[in-house]
Parts: sequence; C-alpha cells; structure tokens
Amino acid sequence: MSIPFAPELQAAPAQSTAPARALIRSAADVSQLVNQGAAAGSDARIVVAIALGGVFLDAYDLGALAFGVKDIAREFSLTPAGIGFVASAITFGAIVGACLGGFLTDRIGRYRVFMADMFFFVIAALACAFAPNAWVLGGARFVMGLGVGIDLPVAMAFLAEFSRLRGRGNKAARVAMWCPVWYAAISVSYLLVLAFYAMLPASHQPLLWRLILGFGAVPALVIIAIRSRYISESPVWAANQGDLAGAAKILKRSYGIDAAVAPDASRATAAQRAPRRASWANYGTLLRGVYLKRTVLATVLAVASSFAYNAVAFGLPVIISSFLAQSMLTTILASLVLNLAFAFVGGLIAVRTVPKTGAWKPTVLGYMFQLAALVGLAMVGKPAGGVQVALAVALLGAFLLGQGFGPGSHTMTFASLSYPTSLRGVGVGFNQTLMRASSTVSLFLFPVLAAALGTRVFWIIAAAPLCGLIALLAIRWEPSGYDVDAEDFATDATIATAAMRH
Repeated sequence: MSIPFAPELQAAPAQSTAPARALIRSAADVSQLVNQGAAAGSDARIVVAIALGGVFLDAYDLGALAFGVKDIAREFSLTPAGIGFVASAITFGAIVGACLGGFLTDRIGRYRVFMADMFFFVIAALACAFAPNAWVLGGARFVMGLGVGIDLPVAMAFLAEFSRLRGRGNKAARVAMWCPVWYAAISVSYLLVLAFYAMLPASHQPLLWRLILGFGAVPALVIIAIRSRYISESPVWAANQGDLAGAAKILKRSYGIDAAVAPDASRATAAQRAPRRASWANYGTLLRGVYLKRTVLATVLAVASSFAYNAVAFGLPVIISSFLAQSMLTTILASLVLNLAFAFVGGLIAVRTVPKTGAWKPTVLGYMFQLAALVGLAMVGKPAGGVQVALAVALLGAFLLGQGFGPGSHTMTFASLSYPTSLRGVGVGFNQTLMRASSTVSLFLFPVLAAALGTRVFWIIAAAPLCGLIALLAIRWEPSGYDVDAEDFATDATIATAAMRH
C-alpha cells in the first residue's frame, strides 16, 4: 500500500516502454517514478546485477574456508578454540563493517561506499592466500569481514532503490535474489574446491585452502573493472539529499526515464516534510514508533536464521565427513549437490513467488521445515546404516530448502523493506551487526559443541528456528508491496495508518 500524497506533488505517469518526459518536483516524485519501473533497455538491471555481484563475493568469502578448516588446523597446530578464532574472524570484521557501512551508506551515498569496499576484498584475499600463520590469516579474514559488512547495506539499498514496487521483479523479489546468488557463490566455491582437488597432487593438497581463499580477489577485480561504467548513485537517495537535478540525470542514465526538474520544484519541496538526514541518532530511530516492531521482528529473524544456517551450512562439510564418515571427494560432491538442489532452488522459488505470496508466509513455512529437519537430525544421531545415512542427508536437504525459500531469502526482505530510504542503510547495518554477532557465536561454538556433543548439537541449533516462528506469529508485518519509501515524506499519523491497513 502506498502512502498518499497531494496530487500536485505527483509526477506524470511514466510508462515502462516509451515514457513521456516526467517533471519532478520533489523526492517523493522520484520515488514514485522508480516504483513504476524502469524503461526498456535501461541500465537498471545491470546495476542490480553488479550489486548482486557484491553479494556473490560476500558469500564466497564467508563460505570459502569451510573445506580448509582441517588443513589449516593441521598446518598451524590449532586447537578447537583456535579453529573457532580463524573461522569467526571474518564475522567479527563484518560486525564492525555493518555498523559503519550502514551509517556511511546513508551519509555519503550508495555509490561512494560501493566504490570503496571492493578493495577490502582484493587486499584481504591475497593476504589470506599467503598467510604465514594463524594470526595473519585471522587478521586478513577480519579485514575481509569489514568489506562484507560494509557491502551488504549498500547492496540491499541498490536492490531496493532500483526496482519497481509491485509486479514481477519488484523490490521484494530483487532483494530476495540475494539468496540464490549467495548459494550460487557457495556452490562455486565447492566447484573450485573440486577442481583444485582434482588437479593438485596429493603432496600439494594442503595448499587447497590458500588457492580457494586467494581466488576471491578475482571477482572483486572484475567488479572494480566494470562498476564505473554502469553503477550510479541511487536516484531516491540523491533526491532525498535535495539534489533533484542529479536525481533526474540518474533516472535518465540508469533508469531510462526522461526526467527534468519542474520550475516550481522548490515550492513543492518546501510543502513536504524534509527527509530525515543521516545521523548516528538514526540507529535510535529504529527502536521508536512504527519502526520498533519491524526492527524487533527483522532482528530476531536475522539472528535465528544466521545462527542455524552458519552452524549447519558452513559446518556441512564437517557434518558429512565426520558424522557420516565419508571421504573428502564424497564430502565435496554431497555438499555441492545439497546446496544446488535445495538451498539454491529454494532461493529461486522465493524470488518467483514473493510478488504474490509476500514474505511473511514463506518465512513461516521455511522455519517449520528447518525445525522439523533439525529435530529429525538430533533424533537420528550418527547414522548407523545406509537407510539412516540417506535419511540424514534428506533432512539436511530439507533444512537447506527451508532456508532457501524462507528465512534465507526473506530475512533481508524484512531488513531492507521495513525502512524508508533515509533509514535503509542504518536499518540493514543494524540488522547485519546483530546477525553477524550471531554468526560469530555459531561459527565459534559449532566446532567446540560438535566435538563435545556430536549430533546432539542439533537440539541446540533447533532453538533458532523455533524463536523465528514465535517472532513471526507475534508480529505479522508484511514488507512486500508496501511503499515504505513514502514514509520519508508523510506524517507519523499517516505512516501508522498506512502500515496498519497494509
């Protein structure tokens, strides 16, 4: 549902094929033009693809270490606590990066932040590849985490602010695309492991983890090479800063809409409430008024999803090789198939269905899948025969499928589309800060708990989807299809009324 504005502040309707020149009088007009969709042949989809390239890199770097844990532990003589330090260093960096990146995304703009954060990935990936000890490796992974944390708020802002409000390819669908892209990156890391594993002689197998981590510099360099050609500032953000002329240029260049600033724009802008300016105090705004319940829901979903997913998905090679007692080659192939057949497919289902179903219902269903799968894995324990092995693998697949079409896709939908443009950076940054804290805990604790409890650790992990279900049933907020960007220009009473109707 859109928050209504006075008719004189509306831009002339822009068609998605051959729009007439649109006159913009305010930031609200720019937002409405974006909501109607880009013109055919525009660069909007390329901008979205580049933003998703950043997400791909985030996922690759976070998941690339999964198969190298045992080799790293052996090479550097690490204890379980040492393994936890190396594995969780990237999420410590992501915690700091998300908090800082969320603020900077709103303060200096989406374009500048995205331009800068790719260099973190290049430097850190090369440092990881040549790390002489665990301290250097952990430090490089921390720097890499800074890049990951900074990148997610700006990537989500691009996805939300270069997409239409409703219909196929809407904001919710574009944001949900981060999920299959994420799983594609994980699968690419598995394929690279498989390729390097096949090519390297047995005597050089300990180098496998260095090659995988170092390869992360390649996609970052590709993004750096092409970003200046297509990436532009968000037109909605530019308009919110008072730069209507700049927003009009962006609409024409990247969105294919011929827009111009109306002669009476200054008078129309003055009649509206001024957009909220970027400030550290905006983090406090997330915990007041209509945003409090949205923030609580988005935070609980993010924490629950990341805790369970990190423990299971990033521990997947350990689960398969240790619990199911399989060889290294079988472990790689099984992990690859499970991610592609369940998590990736689930993410694609989410992208296709969210314009019709919304985000709330599939997230509930996804958590139900996960809860049932984790309870089943805990009850099966360490499989004793072929039937139990098949059942355990099927339960892992069910968990990943539920993650793909449910919380894996839509935790970011709740985080990105619960806040207007002026709060989106800090909203996603706050969400990612707490989510990365949960990831840090799960990545650090999983090796320790798995060593102490074996498959009984699944009972502990099962508490995460249960908490997510409780939060969803308590707060029935649906972000898909709601014009949240309009809240930057509406009164508090109008916002509350529109949100209740939606």
